[in-house]
Amino acid sequence: MTLRTRLTLLYTALLSLLLLLLAVAVLTVMQRSLLNGVDADLRDAYGQYTNFAERLNIRPFPNSIPQPGDPFGLQNEQRTISDIRGAFPDYRIQFEALIGEDIPDLMRQAAGTPTEQQLLLNRLRDQMDAPGTRRIANIDPNAPIHLSDAQLLRLVSSPAHQLLLNMEIKDVGYPPALTRVLVKLTPFAYGQTSDGSTLSTPTIAYFGRSLEETARTLKILQTIMVALFLIGAGTAAGGAYLLAGQALAPLRNLKKAADQIGGQTLTVRVPEPRTGDEVQALAHALNLMLDRLEGSFESQRRFTSDASHELRTPVTAIQGHASYLLRRTSPNEQQQESLNIIKNESERLTLLIGSLLELARSDGGVLQLRRQPVLSLLLLQDVARELRPLAQAQGTVLEAGGQDVTFEGDPDRVKQVVINLVSNALKVGSNTVTLSSSPADGVPGVPPGERPARNQKPLPGVRLSVQDDGPGIAPEHLAKLFDRFYRVEESRARDKGGAGLGLAIVKGIVDAHGGSIWIESEVGVGSTVNVWLPLGNLPDLDDDLA
Repeated sequence: MTLRTRLTLLYTALLSLLLLLLAVAVLTVMQRSLLNGVDADLRDAYGQYTNFAERLNIRPFPNSIPQPGDPFGLQNEQRTISDIRGAFPDYRIQFEALIGEDIPDLMRQAAGTPTEQQLLLNRLRDQMDAPGTRRIANIDPNAPIHLSDAQLLRLVSSPAHQLLLNMEIKDVGYPPALTRVLVKLTPFAYGQTSDGSTLSTPTIAYFGRSLEETARTLKILQTIMVALFLIGAGTAAGGAYLLAGQALAPLRNLKKAADQIGGQTLTVRVPEPRTGDEVQALAHALNLMLDRLEGSFESQRRFTSDASHELRTPVTAIQGHASYLLRRTSPNEQQQESLNIIKNESERLTLLIGSLLELARSDGGVLQLRRQPVLSLLLLQDVARELRPLAQAQGTVLEAGGQDVTFEGDPDRVKQVVINLVSNALKVGSNTVTLSSSPADGVPGVPPGERPARNQKPLPGVRLSVQDDGPGIAPEHLAKLFDRFYRVEESRARDKGGAGLGLAIVKGIVDAHGGSIWIESEVGVGSTVNVWLPLGNLPDLDDDLA
């Protein structure tokens, strides 16, 4: 996951969290505000009801005084309920008269022991459920409001004698609906005695109002908040992606410049943006590091080149004198053996010095390539023809085949690469060495299996392969084979005259051609060295040849 993606996700998550908290806060405040409005409306409605009941002389419980033609007082009760429905059509109303009770006594008993509390609850339940003590309006008589024991004790023991509850209440012909209910325990006056004193009885009054409208309002607000959240989160993600891209653009430029820097391009420097921030400081630090690396690398290259030049003359003199003594004198057997050792080692030193000079030229970017059209299969066949006597001398079959591909390159240098690879295959005692050529697409400097940079696209090219059935190479050695002076088996490499520079030279030549090289090997099966080279600028060359 890229840094830009991580920053985008982080910014989006933070802003989404803030939007979510804001939405929850708005919904909570709105819900509380709406419920407070409903509560205030219930209190006002209850106050209006008390005035209404006082004006019409409505008792808190059904009238049981017989009337002419209505011995049970039913007609008077029906008229009372009708009056209440007409005055309060949008409210659920229920009254329960606690005849013969006294509120201070109820409070004392509610604060007593659990046994006393249970006795109080039983007595109140009996009175509330007794016939003639409950009046209901806009509520199904078969489903009146019931308080739990805990709610009833809380109502009696609270100083305000008031509760606000959310309850499911059913009216006749309608399904149960969530209702906000104001419950009050209060003395309800219903008349006067002959001496002018007020008649009252403790009454539990229920005033309820449906919360369906409040729920619809909250649902609409919730939908709006969800839409705003999604829009805000999407906008935040897009904005964060753009801003992160803009902020990281200097780092991408640094990366592009750093990708172009190699052993032969240490003179390249990364751009330093004039931003006055950490990116500019990082670019400046990288350039200072590149200055130090370039100086160190140049000193090492110059030392290698100068030392090789200085060593070539005395080594050549030693080799010449040893050859002269072997040819012109008659040394004894021990002297002859010593002279042969001196001659062989001087020849080995000459090859080593030549390799060091070639690497120094490659590092300094002065490796000259004489580019011209090359026929891949013809080149491999030439190498096989030249090395076949050497291969046959040690019992190795050397063959070349495949498809002939024309590419642009230095034929001598490419031939040097193939000869070096075949020589390595012969040194390990292979029974069969096969050279092959085939067209293949590739990315310069990127072997198959590795991910190229975004701006790197595959190019047409040719693949040259050298396959052997030798002992193979262990996986832990494959990544180091192109390092200088690295040898898989030190003793065997010394016996064969190897210095560990051959593959380093091969890689330098391949890199100079803009190609790539990689090795596939399995212990006990053999190895295959693949060289990919781009076709180059062939169309113009073909026109010239024509």
